Amino acid sequence: MPKDKSFLYRVRQAIPQLHPAEKRLGEFVCDFPGELASYSAQELAALAHVSKATVTRFIQRLGYENYEEARRHARAEKQTGSRLFLTAAADAAAAQSMQAHVAQAIANLEATFLSVSEGQIEAVTEAMIAARKVWVLGFRSSHPFASYLQWQLTQVIEDIVAIPGAGQTLGEHLVSLREDDVVVFFAMRRRIAQVDAILAQLRKSKAKLLYITDEGAAFETSATWHFQCQTLAPGPLFNHTAVMALCHLLITRCLEKAGVEGRKRLRNIETLNEGLDEL
Repeated sequence: MPKDKSFLYRVRQAIPQLHPAEKRLGEFVCDFPGELASYSAQELAALAHVSKATVTRFIQRLGYENYEEARRHARAEKQTGSRLFLTAAADAAAAQSMQAHVAQAIANLEATFLSVSEGQIEAVTEAMIAARKVWVLGFRSSHPFASYLQWQLTQVIEDIVAIPGAGQTLGEHLVSLREDDVVVFFAMRRRIAQVDAILAQLRKSKAKLLYITDEGAAFETSATWHFQCQTLAPGPLFNHTAVMALCHLLITRCLEKAGVEGRKRLRNIETLNEGLDEL
């Protein structure tokens, strides 16, 4: 098994060739990989209803020398990998209450905005209003946030674009970055493999960078601002309430800072919408 492959990749690739007990263990680990990251071999065997010897054979078939090596790999992947790593077998059958979801969303909002200062929000929005051009970037689950931020800010920022568009690649856009531009880069878990390369290119451009991630991302010292949004959830998916709240705050503050010219643009947009009978 290739050493550079993820823990879950190794498990999924091995499952078709496993004996019945090992296969049952493999399927359990695929559903709840965090259990291996958290428990001893004996505890994992009990959770999956297999013997400890089965766990040992299973780990060896994955290409690990011992259980501890596999657990270290799973723990490392837990920080940046699938939401599955945060789901426990004991919780899987139980539906989480609406109150639990609401409470966690509130906790995420509070934790996120404790780490973001008023001064940072002011600096970001002033930079976006003054920028030659604003570029908004996001992939996978981050793509809708990038599109939403761009769509709303178009009301007051004339030169703003979400990249890449459908069927496009990044090179044609990144080549145009300038020092007086602002880039908003949403990179929520799970991040694409090219994130480091993109960040390196953004550093070269010297454009101001607002980097928006979940709480599990390493702090990006090269970013002008790095906002880490808490995404904890009682269920199997990440909770992005704090990300949307941050978008709303940035948009509202930009609208406030746009001043007379911003209000004039808004009036003209409304006039055109009415004249074109679009709404």
